[in-house]
Amino acid sequence: MVFRESATISTKGSEYQYDTTLALVTNIDLSSNNLLGDIPKELTSLVELRSLNLSGNHFTGLIPQAIGDMKQLESLDLSRNSLSGEMPNSFRAMSTLNYLNLSYNQLTGRIPESTQLRGFDNSSFIGNDLCGFPLTRNCSSGGPNKREDNGSDDKSSSKIEWFYVFLSLGYAAGFSIFCTTLVLNKSWRVAYFGLVEDICNRAYVYCYIKWRLGKSSC
Repeated sequence: MVFRESATISTKGSEYQYDTTLALVTNIDLSSNNLLGDIPKELTSLVELRSLNLSGNHFTGLIPQAIGDMKQLESLDLSRNSLSGEMPNSFRAMSTLNYLNLSYNQLTGRIPESTQLRGFDNSSFIGNDLCGFPLTRNCSSGGPNKREDNGSDDKSSSKIEWFYVFLSLGYAAGFSIFCTTLVLNKSWRVAYFGLVEDICNRAYVYCYIKWRLGKSSC
């Protein structure tokens, strides 16, 4: 009886059967094995690995920051786990990656911007709380609520500015009407200047009396 080594490996969404060339395989497929815990960071030291499939497990924690060191990786499937946190910026260095599936995890934040990542569609990232291209959800520093608050602040500031504008216009219009009335109405003009003169006389007398009594001047 001859024992024959073989393996079925899922990569890039397809299954491949390896028999006589098993020793030459540079793929790891541990999908649907109920594995727990963090993704071992030691995996990122396998710099010649071309395909890594850890989908359908119970991995938690962050995607290793050094994932970008796997510069030969062509296929990466981490879907259907419970990974959290942001996508490492080192994803930008994975120029050979042509299949990526991070769907249905608990990832958050912005998708790193790179030419390679822009080539994937929404299905690679759905089921997370990610934003940025290729998703239709835009990233912003404060989110929708903050934009609404800023809008309210802008409206309030605008209302305050217009209040002072109208107040100034009203004062100018009232002063103009007053001056025009004094010029055109003699009796009002006489009465107004008489009132001003009387106020000035009263102030002079008051200050003079204080001075004569030795008190401080006005």
